[in-house]
Amino acid sequence: MRKNSVKNIRINGEVQKALSEIIRSELKDPRVHPMTSVVQVSVTPDLKICKAYISVLADEEQAKDTIRGLKSAEGFIRTQLAKKVNLRNTPQIFFVLDQSIEYGVRMSKLIDEVTKNMPEEQEDDGTESEN
Repeated sequence: MRKNSVKNIRINGEVQKALSEIIRSELKDPRVHPMTSVVQVSVTPDLKICKAYISVLADEEQAKDTIRGLKSAEGFIRTQLAKKVNLRNTPQIFFVLDQSIEYGVRMSKLIDEVTKNMPEEQEDDGTESEN
């Protein structure tokens, strides 16, 4: 099975949905922040390894605690995943902290700062001068 095949994309989606549900409703670890979401899941074609990209809407320390909590509960999560998603092999899950959302917000703020400080003549580059 190729990495970007329709079957692999469907498996990634099913695993992502199941992991989100497990983390949100079944996991009772106090280290896991309530505003945790599974951004993307990448399952290898042989179904042995799964990388789950996790986003936490909290500060950096709480995000690291959430990843530690998820790593310690990996066995429980994997068992629940096997019950929810019928796969030949239940993949080993690696949780990766995804900071792309925070990066995007920070870049957006920087762009807003630059455009706010820019003179109005430079913003209207498309207008012709009347000389």
